[in-house]
Amino acid sequence: MRLIQPGIVLNPYIETFMIVESEEDMVNRILPDTAIVMAFRFKGNVDITQENNKILLSAQTLTGLSKYARLIHYEEQSGNILVRFRQGGAAAFVKQPVHELFNTHTPLDNFFSSSELELISEQIDAATTIEAKVEVIASFLQSKLIPQKPDLLVERAIHQIKASGGILKIKQLAASLYISHDAFEKRFRKAVGSSPKQYAATVRMRALVNQGFVTEPLTELALNAGFFDQSHFIKEFKRFTGQTPSDFFSGSSFF
Repeated sequence: MRLIQPGIVLNPYIETFMIVESEEDMVNRILPDTAIVMAFRFKGNVDITQENNKILLSAQTLTGLSKYARLIHYEEQSGNILVRFRQGGAAAFVKQPVHELFNTHTPLDNFFSSSELELISEQIDAATTIEAKVEVIASFLQSKLIPQKPDLLVERAIHQIKASGGILKIKQLAASLYISHDAFEKRFRKAVGSSPKQYAATVRMRALVNQGFVTEPLTELALNAGFFDQSHFIKEFKRFTGQTPSDFFSGSSFF
């Protein structure tokens, strides 16, 4: 996997371009994350399994936030360029509300014309280096950019959620920002693509699994993650990772 940073114009909206090429069949376990991702496949095929449903992804796809683990299968000799958006960044390129993307993998022809996407594909195929392929995508996105002022209230909320490790009450967070719960929920979903509660849950589980191998008892692990019911913790953990805590921490890899 390679990372290429966006230029100065796209940097406020895009975190990075990720290049994923596979010489052989490869399966990655993808855990729920806080970034919306746009994908451009330039060779091979890719399918995704989520909640036991297998889907062959289109060559150009926009994937929203999710609360479920997914298995992505890259066929041999496949190549993909992933555009990982910053929080709130995707909304600057598509007119549809980004919260409608939640738990979906939507072909880009739902957002852009087929003719311009065909042209993009031709230009990507004609480009002889990865850097040139990324530049084609960057130029396309720059042409679609509708500059937006960041929602500073939502940015403050994200900062507090991350600082707490996702362990906080959303009603109390809204109150600390001097906004009603309903209004806060609406603004957050519009900017980020999920509810603040779901976003906090993702941050909380990410903080937990990023620890890597753990040795403490399951009860203590649940308490440290803000759960007071062990069975609820196990259920949420399996939904997030697709595995039990013991199986996951025994050596699973993820992205």
